[in-house]
Amino acid sequence: MRLLFQIPKMAFFDCGGVRLMLAVAEKPEFDHPSSTFYFKVAEIQAVAETLKARGVEFETPPHLLARMPDHDLWMAFFRDADRNLLALMSEVRRG
Repeated sequence: MRLLFQIPKMAFFDCGGVRLMLAVAEKPEFDHPSSTFYFKVAEIQAVAETLKARGVEFETPPHLLARMPDHDLWMAFFRDADRNLLALMSEVRRG
């Protein structure tokens, strides 16, 4: 497991090609054992709009999470039918 980067209250690791995020719970309802699945997409805005059109309600719309040396990391969070937290993730290259 290799550390990719850290931001306040979060750390991201590469686990053989699978990205693992460890974080401090931001809200009381998240302060319990759980895992979040991230779906890496090329066009986060377009995918979020497609999901919204299909009835998905986002907890947070696509937003810039971190500026990395060669890209911007964008995320958008939503829940599945069982209320598990899921996310879209996009690495937007600059330049």
